[in-house]
This record gives sequence, structure tokens and C-alpha cells, in this order.
Amino acid sequence: MCLLFQLFSQCVLGVVALIVVHFVLPGVDLSFTGFFVAIGVFTLAHMILGPFVLSVAQRYAAPLAGGVGLVATLLALWVASLFPDGIQISGVQSWIFAPIIVWVITALGGWIFMAFVIDRWLKRRSAEKLVRSVNQA
Repeated sequence: MCLLFQLFSQCVLGVVALIVVHFVLPGVDLSFTGFFVAIGVFTLAHMILGPFVLSVAQRYAAPLAGGVGLVATLLALWVASLFPDGIQISGVQSWIFAPIIVWVITALGGWIFMAFVIDRWLKRRSAEKLVRSVNQA
């Protein structure tokens, strides 16, 4: 269930981040039909590449493990840009700032979503289980 919430939040935050990047950076182009391709590819690539990059960083460069999310975001954007009609990023400045903006939005949004929404939901769920178990006894 937690994986489903994480996938949903990543998808929603990816939508927000890609829209922001599209309107803020001049070198980022995103067509309407390509938007859905980019979101799907970006979300899947980010969920797959995140743990992979983390394991590589922990094994070979432990001090760099903090930048895992940023590297995974850069790689996910690169993979999403390989698909036709997806996101197109051109220019060095856009390739530098797009991953940073997307990473900040998804990291902060993920933290807020997990801290406030999921945590409250889990606490309420455990409280309901406790009440049911007390009532049954």
C-alpha cells in the first residue's frame, strides 16, 4: 500500500515539477501529448534509478550519497527526453537547472506528502485498529 502511495505522490509531484520547469526554463519544451509520456517515463525511471544510484553511491562514493536524488532526477529526465514526443531539454543552462528544480519540488513535496498525509493516515488507521481490538475484547 505504501508503494502505491509513493507511486501516486511521485506522479503528482512529477506533473507539478515538469509544468514548472516547462514554464520557467526557456530550453524545456513539453507538448500536450508528450506530457503524459514524459510523466510516465520520468516517474518509472526515477523510481527504478533512485535505488540503483543510491546503491552505487554507497558502494563506491559514500560521501556523495546525499546527491543521489539529484543524480536520479537528472538520469530520469535524460531517459524521458529520449522518448519521441516527450520532454525536450536543450541548452546547458536548462540541463543544469531542470534537474535541480524538479529535484527540489519532488523532494520537498514527497517529504510533505509523507509527513502530513501518509503519517496522519497511518496513525488514524492504527488508532481504528486499536479501538476495534478493544471493542472486541
